[in-house]
Amino acid sequence: MSTIPGKALTIAEILEVFADGDIPLRFTAYDGSATGPADAKYGLHLKTPRGTAYLAHAPGDLGMARAYVAGDMDARGVHPGDPYEILKVMEELKFRRPPASQLASVARSVGLDVLRPVAPPPQEAPSRWRRMAEGLRHSKQRDAEAIHHHYDVSNTFYEYVLGPSMTYTCAVYGDEDWTLEQAQENKYRLVFDKLRLEPGDRLLDIGCGWGGMVRYAAKRGVHVIGATLSAEQAKWAQLKIADEGLSEFAEVRHSDYRDIEETGFDAVSSIGLTEHIGVANYPFYFGYIDSKLRDGGLLLNHCITRKDNTRTTKAGDFIDRYVFPDGELIGSGRIISEIQNVGLEVVHEENIREHYALTLAEWCKNLVANWDACVAEVGEATAKVWGLYMAGCRLGFQRNVVQLHQVLAVKLPATGESDLPLRPWWQP
Repeated sequence: MSTIPGKALTIAEILEVFADGDIPLRFTAYDGSATGPADAKYGLHLKTPRGTAYLAHAPGDLGMARAYVAGDMDARGVHPGDPYEILKVMEELKFRRPPASQLASVARSVGLDVLRPVAPPPQEAPSRWRRMAEGLRHSKQRDAEAIHHHYDVSNTFYEYVLGPSMTYTCAVYGDEDWTLEQAQENKYRLVFDKLRLEPGDRLLDIGCGWGGMVRYAAKRGVHVIGATLSAEQAKWAQLKIADEGLSEFAEVRHSDYRDIEETGFDAVSSIGLTEHIGVANYPFYFGYIDSKLRDGGLLLNHCITRKDNTRTTKAGDFIDRYVFPDGELIGSGRIISEIQNVGLEVVHEENIREHYALTLAEWCKNLVANWDACVAEVGEATAKVWGLYMAGCRLGFQRNVVQLHQVLAVKLPATGESDLPLRPWWQP
């Protein structure tokens, strides 16, 4: 759009200045202005000047998240527990850098008050450089703080969102009509079978969460040690193990995986942890796993990846500040290479990307169904963060922005001979 010199722009006109092409939803603002199709099914309403300040100081997903989480912007036509549909529409909203004359007009129109920095919502983690006070990136102290930020929100909240399995990783569906619980049980079955676990075997489950894999294996006679940096997860898992009479076989420790001293395990499972350890630490991590396995022992690494191996490993601003501080992703090729580089032999890998989209849709359904209870437990702002990130991640898995890979590897003896079957021994 063109601007008239000296004329103050409305908030809607400012959006039009930055929009590259049509605006696919209805946008309204506190100054009474509006733009976009009047009959659009979905819309955004900017409620306050503070919301404008958030958008001005952090253009893109971080500013939008700040305004939305703080209650300065509403999404119309969707439930806050599942804003998936409006996020899908917003993919069509493109932005450009306008000429200097228009930028000057925008600055004059919003005024100095709006251009002053505003404190972010309390749900936001400090920036990467401010987190240096917690220690070097992926030091034990800083990793503990990052895990605490995300996983120690409330066990009750997670029970509402995750359902009875309390499993916060990708489920594996045999059919799209399966329930979430069926699919999560099937995921543990798949991991168990890939690792060729039998009664009496010893399993180390790194980053065990609320102990789903630990308890699944223990119920089948496997001796399991699970480790999690989340105190809340460990407490919940320990109680569940005692309640189910599994203490003879199962143990969950509130511990950094680097502090597990036992060795000689028949298998190691790492389900959803690699995203947290840092790409630069892969050689140490997989070397550590190699040191824990007996000859012939198996590793199953299950983690989110990027679709290629060339992009930056760091998470986007919203994910880094609100969801997974210090999280890093890279492609499955890098993960496979690092596993091979420590001497483990990769025998199988598969991408179950679409399964995570289905899993996230179910978590959002649970959040919507239990919205009032979730808000009462953790507050509306935190509940909105979870709805926003899970819906956004669902879209990311559907669009192949991110993937989910399971990599199976074996620690060969010095002879290089393996006693593994010649072909996959598990049911998909």
